Amino acid sequence: MKKQIPNALTASNLVFGMLSIISTYNAEYFLAAVFIIIATIADGLDGRAARYFKVSSEFGKELDSLCDLVSFGVAPAFLAYAYSLHDLGYVGMAGAVFFATCGALRLARFNVNTTVVKGFFMGLPIPAGGCLIATFILTGAMPKVEFLTIAVVLVGYLMVSTVRYPDFKGKGEKIKKIPVLITALFAIYILFWNVKAVLFMIFSAYVVFGILNTLM
Repeated sequence: MKKQIPNALTASNLVFGMLSIISTYNAEYFLAAVFIIIATIADGLDGRAARYFKVSSEFGKELDSLCDLVSFGVAPAFLAYAYSLHDLGYVGMAGAVFFATCGALRLARFNVNTTVVKGFFMGLPIPAGGCLIATFILTGAMPKVEFLTIAVVLVGYLMVSTVRYPDFKGKGEKIKKIPVLITALFAIYILFWNVKAVLFMIFSAYVVFGILNTLM
């Protein structure tokens, strides 16, 4: 019974990802974004449950990646396309496809590098990328479609980049003071732009910090 608890949590990640896709299809974009956030919570709980019950397995790891691709690769890409990118026609379509494809490549690289890359994430984790799109849509902002398309492509690229992101497990990249300061100022700016954008601020700050901490 204990072996099934982590897998059930992983499967719920997929369920919420599918609910997001269906909500997007029904033009319920806010609800679709919320389902992606909930999928993130399920994704964070399955690994902890597996370690707690000491039932980690290769099956669970593979299932987790497949579910992540749907919830944080396909669902956010479809949401971004339906929300705005479709106005650019094939260009917007290409941007959404690029994001989902980068998500798949990010997951594949993560799976083969688990014994090589330790203490940090190489490239933006796909849940963070998916949640960045979801939380932005939760702000209700509607920027120019060209800007949003470039942003989606950039986030996709960050997932397959070599930018090092902290994994918050205590043994990772050295946290540098200047990137922390700049990121804090950026986060404050986001809140001044939209005081309700707390979740978007968290994920966008994580994205910016990884870039700055790697470059500086």
